[in-house]
Amino acid sequence: MCFMRADRLLSLLMMLQLRGRTTAGDLSTQLGVSVRTVYRDIETLIQSGVPISSDRGRTGGVRLAHGYQTRLTGLSADEAQALPFASVAVAAAALGFAETAEAARLKVLAALPRTTREQAYHASERFYLDPADWYRRSTTPPHLRLVAAAVWAGHVVQMDYESWSGRRRRFVEPLGLVLKAGTWYMVGRQETRMSIYRVESIRRVHILPRKYIQPQNFDLATVWQEEVSRFESSLRRLRATIRVAQSAMSRVDRLGADAAEAIHLAQPDQDGWRHATIWIESIGHAAGMLLGLGSEIEVLAPKGLRLELAKRATQVCTLYRGGRP
Repeated sequence: MCFMRADRLLSLLMMLQLRGRTTAGDLSTQLGVSVRTVYRDIETLIQSGVPISSDRGRTGGVRLAHGYQTRLTGLSADEAQALPFASVAVAAAALGFAETAEAARLKVLAALPRTTREQAYHASERFYLDPADWYRRSTTPPHLRLVAAAVWAGHVVQMDYESWSGRRRRFVEPLGLVLKAGTWYMVGRQETRMSIYRVESIRRVHILPRKYIQPQNFDLATVWQEEVSRFESSLRRLRATIRVAQSAMSRVDRLGADAAEAIHLAQPDQDGWRHATIWIESIGHAAGMLLGLGSEIEVLAPKGLRLELAKRATQVCTLYRGGRP
């Protein structure tokens, strides 16, 4: 309990140093304690020699004496580990670093020269990252923190992983974590092969005592981009020729970046329709995506895709006319 209060007092001191003047209400919100507790902490700091003044009135608040600056900015081991997540609150919270990441951020800002510190603080107040896509809730996979612990410690994990091909037990060297569009992934190595694992598809995981040796010159960002490119290339299996109405142009991004780029580059004809050839993963997958654009997009080839779209459209019409498809 004493250690928790000491950390809170230091955080409060850092906030006062960064903000110049603030209110007890704002401090209580940031620290997650009551306003009464904030005032008690301020009194403790004053008694220890920190020059804090309080101004009454509508524009009042608490502030440090002009020119006062603490040098108690050293990072603890936990704060140093949490520092990479200091500006990504969602990731910090999911990994259990919310409080230590904020403490690390405050200490780093407090250690900067005054002008640079003010610029950095103002920038942080004006930027917020929300990694979840629209109409999606940000959820934390149940095994994320256990997987993260194995990543930080460099331990091999035994996990039950469920992919499109079924559920299997695997022994993996977890090399890094990636948060992409609100979804957590683990980059891992099985023997010599790099793979990407969706963390929420891990059904069970056990950290083994055996440690692994980090690959030489391993760069998580580079490996991630290479694996994503390889995966996306593997999905480019078939080609389809389509024509798209002008009224659908604002929605073609749903078809993926490659398809949208090809459609946008195509020149419209005199009626505003654009002809383009795009990559598709399969007949069934493409039919599901294209059907959502209704009559504003027409498949010209292959014939199999036209037939699949016609079949699905017929099933939908039959369903809503009261019959059975």
